[in-house]
Amino acid sequence: MPILDVEIVSLTEDGEVEGLTRRIAEAAGAVFRSKPGQTWVKLTVIPIERYAENAGGPPEGVLPVFVRVLKRKVPRGWELQTEVQALTEAVAQACGRSAENIHIVFAPDAQGRAAFGGRIVTD
Repeated sequence: MPILDVEIVSLTEDGEVEGLTRRIAEAAGAVFRSKPGQTWVKLTVIPIERYAENAGGPPEGVLPVFVRVLKRKVPRGWELQTEVQALTEAVAQACGRSAENIHIVFAPDAQGRAAFGGRIVTD
C-alpha cells in the first residue's frame, strides 16, 4: 500500500508530466515489489517561479523532486537505506533527473493510524 506524494519543480506550470505519474508508479511498484494496484502516486508540479532556496538558489539547471512515502511499516537500518537508494534511482530515471536532486521523506508507519475505506490499516 505504498502511497507516494511527489512534487516536481519544473520550468513550466504543467511540467513534463505526460506519462510521468504512471512511470513513477511503475518504478516505485518495482522497488516495493507491490502487487498491481497497490502503489499509488499523486503528482504535483511546482513551477520554478514558486520554488526558492536561500542565498539565491537553486543553481541553474537544478530542478528538485520531493517524494513523501507512506507505507504500512517503514523498514529500518540497512533495509531502509537499500530501499531509499533504489527508490531514488527509480524516481530519478522516471523523471529524467539526477539522483542527487531527488529528496525522499518517509512518513511514520501507517499501521494503526491510517484508514482506507473506513478501515484502519493493520498488520
